[in-house]
Amino acid sequence: MAGSDTLGSPETRTEEEWRTSLTPEQYRVLREHGTERAGTSCLNGEKRAGTFFCVGCGAPLFESGTKYESGSGWPSFFAPLEGAIETQVDRSHWMTRTEVHCARCKGHLGHVFEDGPAPTGLRYCMNGVALDFEPAT
Repeated sequence: MAGSDTLGSPETRTEEEWRTSLTPEQYRVLREHGTERAGTSCLNGEKRAGTFFCVGCGAPLFESGTKYESGSGWPSFFAPLEGAIETQVDRSHWMTRTEVHCARCKGHLGHVFEDGPAPTGLRYCMNGVALDFEPAT
């Protein structure tokens, strides 16, 4: 699986180690808080049962049962796994949003918005390049 700890603990990995363990696009999104182009992730259409993981460190983030089609162009979920993510205020691009990052490696995953479906009313809009998917067996 992507994000395995071949370079040591993600919590103590240097930026150079991150650069060598991620693709340039993954590095731009996870470490530089970038955003992939809408509609470019193969995970948008992923409908199989399974788990979505952080591509940077392999931490489980979302179960497939919480994924839904938001029409945003990015994989969207209405709830993360307990303790999997952390949030912080993001005031970039002349707006205020809530940034979502991996609780383990602190990699940028995307943003959460309050326009999602029941039961949470939340839309975790994630960069597909920041995720890895493992189907259920």
